Amino acid sequence: MSADTIFALGSGQPPAGIAVIRISGPHAGPALHALAGRLPRPRHAAVATLRHPASHEELDRTLVLWLPGPATATGEDTAELHLHGGRAVIAAVEAALATLPGLRRAQPGEFTRRAFANGRIDLAEAEGLADLLSAETELQRRSAQAMAGGALSRAVNTWREMLLALSARLEATLDFSDEDDVGEGESALPPGFAAGCTTLAAQLHEWLARPRAEPLREGFRVVLAGPPNAGKSTLFNALVEAEAAITAAEPGTTRDVITRTVALDGVPFTFVDTAGLREEGAGAVEAIGIERARAEAVAADLVLWLGPEGQGPSSATLWEIEAQVDRADAPPKAAPMHRLSAQTGKGLATLRTALVTHARAALPKPGEAALNQRQHVLLSDVATVLDHAAREPDPLLAAENLRLARRALDTLVGRTGTEDMLDALFGRFCIGK
Repeated sequence: MSADTIFALGSGQPPAGIAVIRISGPHAGPALHALAGRLPRPRHAAVATLRHPASHEELDRTLVLWLPGPATATGEDTAELHLHGGRAVIAAVEAALATLPGLRRAQPGEFTRRAFANGRIDLAEAEGLADLLSAETELQRRSAQAMAGGALSRAVNTWREMLLALSARLEATLDFSDEDDVGEGESALPPGFAAGCTTLAAQLHEWLARPRAEPLREGFRVVLAGPPNAGKSTLFNALVEAEAAITAAEPGTTRDVITRTVALDGVPFTFVDTAGLREEGAGAVEAIGIERARAEAVAADLVLWLGPEGQGPSSATLWEIEAQVDRADAPPKAAPMHRLSAQTGKGLATLRTALVTHARAALPKPGEAALNQRQHVLLSDVATVLDHAAREPDPLLAAENLRLARRALDTLVGRTGTEDMLDALFGRFCIGK
């Protein structure tokens, strides 16, 4: 446990009906006693009058909780002060706490980091909690809840037990390898070892085949692309339901990438408006915008192509869009995915429905845990070394592959890791978390 004790507002920003200040660490009990004059019965809310420890001035009459460790959220002694939610009340209580020895204000994510350090949660659960705190749609919430609730962690524990069982059988074989039990031409590996590795690798590949967490967290990325004056910005504004992009008849009006994140039927989207693609007539600034537009098309989950049919970027999933159908001079397309007019609204509802259906199929299913980039890389490493172990005739090399697999699983849930990565993760949390 940490030697110092931290405190912070753990509820929403004031003013509010109730404000909860959390105190965690070895001095949590003395701090509560200093303000309330007593320690209430553990894990039972009690009414108390809080007073400044030096001046004895009354600060608030409120509910307090005393939660002795280690069976707490952080694994440490914890106290909670459920105050009236005015700014002045909160400021007065925080100022009083700051005068007590051994207490200091918490850093962002420090409560959760202590929970991780004290074994109350693992790294995968902490990453899920970080996503849960930033969730804005129901899909994001349910996926993050699955991770924070330990869906991946439970699977990792099962895989680790399977690895340990395989390793134990292999070690037993190595222990008796100097005896004469193995005849010429017989395998030095235990029976069923390769099949066990293959079965475990197959379970990992099922997880690896799932949709990833990044599109869900950041929004399914839809890029609008095409030549100048193709109607990209007008369609962009209609999809995000805001005048986010300037529209004008002058070519090259959009010179940079414009993004907006919105939710359609609970599905998160990031729509991207880009500079019109043309080879000639672009100035220096517009030319930079065109290069950025091409880069966005490559990184897109889906490109809505408003240009000449068949001339869209080949490096992306692409829908041919015949836009501006309200204009008599608009060039037609033989087989567009959608015909519409962002100006009049014709075909927009159909496009929105199609976008939602397509994104739902590409995003994690509701309540399904999804791997982020870090987790995907580590799980891929485990699957790779298991594939190698299944084909490895040398028991010593097979044992080394299993050791590498266990180490990658340990890194995945934070049994081993680097401080820099932990700093980056817990820096995503608010101060009271």
